[in-house]
Amino acid sequence: MKRSALLVVLVPAIIAVIAYFPVENTQKKFHTDRELTLFKQLTRNAVAGKKGSITENSALLFLPIDSNILFPTAKTCGGCHGYDPNLHALVSSSGVDINVYDDWRSTMMANSAKDPFWRAKVRHEILVNPTHSLELQDKCTSCHAPAGHYQAKLHGHLDHYLLEDVYQDTLGLDGVTCQICHAQSPQKLGSLHSGNLNFDTNYIRVAYGPYETAFAPPMHNFVGITPIYGSHIGDAGLCAGCHTLITNAVNENGQFTGGTFTEQATYHEWLNSRYDEQHDNVTCQGCHIPQLLDEIIIAANYQFLTPKYPFGLHELAGANVTMLKLLQANRDKLGIKATSANFDSTIAATFRMLQHKTLDLTLETGVLNGDSTHFKVTIRNKSGHKFPSGYPSRRAWVEFEVKNQNGVSIFHSGRMNPDFSLNGEKPNAEPHYNLIDDPGKIQIYEMVPVDVNGVFTNVLERGYGAIKDNRLVPQGFSLSDPAYDTTQIIGAALTDPDFNRMPDGTEGTGADVLHFSIQNKGYTGFLTVSAKVWYQSLPPKWMAPMFEWSAPEIDSFKTMFDAADRAPTLVAEQVLEDVFVTPVATKTIDMDAFVSISPALTQDGWVYVKPLGNISIKGIRVWNSNGQFILGKKNGEAILLPEQKGFYLISVDTNKGSVVKKVLRS
Repeated sequence: MKRSALLVVLVPAIIAVIAYFPVENTQKKFHTDRELTLFKQLTRNAVAGKKGSITENSALLFLPIDSNILFPTAKTCGGCHGYDPNLHALVSSSGVDINVYDDWRSTMMANSAKDPFWRAKVRHEILVNPTHSLELQDKCTSCHAPAGHYQAKLHGHLDHYLLEDVYQDTLGLDGVTCQICHAQSPQKLGSLHSGNLNFDTNYIRVAYGPYETAFAPPMHNFVGITPIYGSHIGDAGLCAGCHTLITNAVNENGQFTGGTFTEQATYHEWLNSRYDEQHDNVTCQGCHIPQLLDEIIIAANYQFLTPKYPFGLHELAGANVTMLKLLQANRDKLGIKATSANFDSTIAATFRMLQHKTLDLTLETGVLNGDSTHFKVTIRNKSGHKFPSGYPSRRAWVEFEVKNQNGVSIFHSGRMNPDFSLNGEKPNAEPHYNLIDDPGKIQIYEMVPVDVNGVFTNVLERGYGAIKDNRLVPQGFSLSDPAYDTTQIIGAALTDPDFNRMPDGTEGTGADVLHFSIQNKGYTGFLTVSAKVWYQSLPPKWMAPMFEWSAPEIDSFKTMFDAADRAPTLVAEQVLEDVFVTPVATKTIDMDAFVSISPALTQDGWVYVKPLGNISIKGIRVWNSNGQFILGKKNGEAILLPEQKGFYLISVDTNKGSVVKKVLRS
């Protein structure tokens, strides 16, 4: 019998026997030296395309890893935790492939070092502050190319890890790879920031996971990493090292001011919320690596493994649809191995995150008669941090439009221009508003960095402070929280009684109530009113200063950006149709002379309309308390209101004019 055929018979038998005995979580051998030699020979055959080889996916298991490499690339992990052609491992109970490797490799985390905007922005910062080039690059690569960065620091003992190093380094190009999360030490968790990550070098070749029982031998023998239980893998502090960035501020001459600038503080925003570990304890992983309760075999090639649950889907969805689409369109140019289908899945998950888990939006009517018409928009943040959060270019805004019954727009705030800038936006910073009574005013939720002169800047090292931060805070947010120093509300939102406050002044709603007042200008009739919230990750205002410079990274990104789908993402929308308005207030004096509408309080829902004298009725219309049209009649004297209790507005058109009366169904 040939050696390869013998192996096919023997290895399953060996595994079946071992499966009956408990395996301790130690580094003892799972295969004999002879078996390992045979496996490696088969791998070499697979790579060379010879007969007697194993599948390409399985071959990834046995790629030799130099013991000097602290962070193996994700492809190494993909051998077991990638797609299983037998559909045995990493498949949900409904038969959906949920393998970790494919889910990860089309995310912003996986492509953090290949992100062309990041590369262009680092080059921009270097051009503006050339004397700080080494420090700037070293700081930026610590989070965007952490495997290469910390390999260079911990093993190579280099002082700086630069863009050119990343471009030539497989580890650096792997972005936020598996071991950057799974090898972080539980020590100092949550206390580090600005790219300072703690890898215990005595145990750096371990992979911390969420399961108390880990079958260690295969990973230890073939990959050189030992899986062990680590409760901290689900701790929000695991994300803190990179998702809090505090920079040292410089002036326009590149001289340090002695101050610092909080570029982003997503982890601190979570601490200042109801979701932190002292309250609801909904961690970053709880949303961005959502739990699937199915029992899942988590590694291919080992049929006997015990299923694990819950299973963390490595969707790692955020909000940056624009950049994901750009990466998808430029995969070959950027050296991205993820397929277009992989990106489709990540983009779909990102849309779900934005449109179902981010905001609640309600649109209500106020006074609908008189000189002006009033509406109220309430936006409640459902995320565990500010919205938007992270890199300060990101912003959201409210588009509010009112159309008359002929479909003509009579009020439009937050309208986009063809280049996706906002019509009427102020050049330095648009103020925060509580009341919008002019279409030239736009409610933009953003953080606006400024330099030492108080002028908007997109150069992060020149960030001296912010003149505005009205981003929607998370629920439970408080001005007295210990983390408030890095999560401040700045500008008019701080004194807005409807921003993160209940009517009695209590903090923590995580909402903003925005009021709109529209001049009636003598109009009587119906309106259609819409409120939309848009999200934009790369607004023209932020991009323009960088594109004034020229460098290979900037020029290359500009070409991609100009060709990209840059349309902002619609997060939420509410529409009210057939809202009836009139410039005349309700006529209490003349009402009895025209029409009798009774009773004012009805229990069974019936309301009776009776013309008086020589008055003739031309039509009857009914709206609910939200201004929504309910029913209309050309004649008749009896109206049956809907079963829902509350106030209704009844308008009766007569040959002498219109009469409007409010009726309560109890």
